[in-house]
Amino acid sequence: MSDTPYTPPSVWTWDSESGGKFANINRPISGSTHEKDLPIGKHPLQLYSLATPNGVKVTVMLEELLEKGHSSADYDAWIVNIGEGDQFGSGFVAANPNSKIPALMDHSVSQKGPVRVFESASILLYLAEKFGEFLPKDSEKRAETINWVMWQMGSAPYLGGGFGHFYAYAPEKFEYPINRFSMEVKRQLDVLDKQLANNSYIAGEDYSIADMAIWPWYGVLVDGGLYEAAEFLSVHEYTHVKRWSEQIGNRPAVKRGRMVNRAWGDPSEQLLERHNASDFSLKTQDKAVQD
Repeated sequence: MSDTPYTPPSVWTWDSESGGKFANINRPISGSTHEKDLPIGKHPLQLYSLATPNGVKVTVMLEELLEKGHSSADYDAWIVNIGEGDQFGSGFVAANPNSKIPALMDHSVSQKGPVRVFESASILLYLAEKFGEFLPKDSEKRAETINWVMWQMGSAPYLGGGFGHFYAYAPEKFEYPINRFSMEVKRQLDVLDKQLANNSYIAGEDYSIADMAIWPWYGVLVDGGLYEAAEFLSVHEYTHVKRWSEQIGNRPAVKRGRMVNRAWGDPSEQLLERHNASDFSLKTQDKAVQD
């Protein structure tokens, strides 16, 4: 514990110099900071995103739909560099007034203009209903699937904005918040481990949008690829989560989905933009093939 505890002032004011790694893009107001139209490619589905866990959910879903033969799920994926404030461009704010990736624009359904879909869970549900895949039609199984999608939406902020921020990104390490959020993340992993002890997938015996929502956060965490915290959190204890994570990670569509809008790591696994299926073999950063 710190010897000089923080005493909140009577009225909070914004200090743009505080906030750690992401201080330059954090602010207490919404809206655009500059004019910038969104690019539009040739496909009806236009995705504006980055390969963070929330972005990966959607690219995995789109690649899984294509894997199943839904040619109308083909899409253009444009990178949104949140470190440079792309999410505050006027076009992106029109697509998502909350200025968070991912955002999807569907140009196929309305004569009045594209339908905007934002929030990763909303996009998963939208695509599942549009294509009739990865969301059971049986009411009981459907409810269970949506339960787990919403579990992820409610739980992951403790993993990302809580544990991840204080463990990996905060300008200083503080014992109290790291202990608090480590305890919560381990509790969440235990919830998943018990659920997966008796189920092949998160919501039962069928692969679904619940797996797509949860895997980019908790699957990647137990594989050691999120915050490099696997040893710290003793993720080896969660054997059922580990089994499930490996199972999901080996799916071809998941391997492709992880690459889209990725701007870090192995250059052979970075596909900054995705416009055609051939881009995975021709336009990764290690090849840098130009049109």
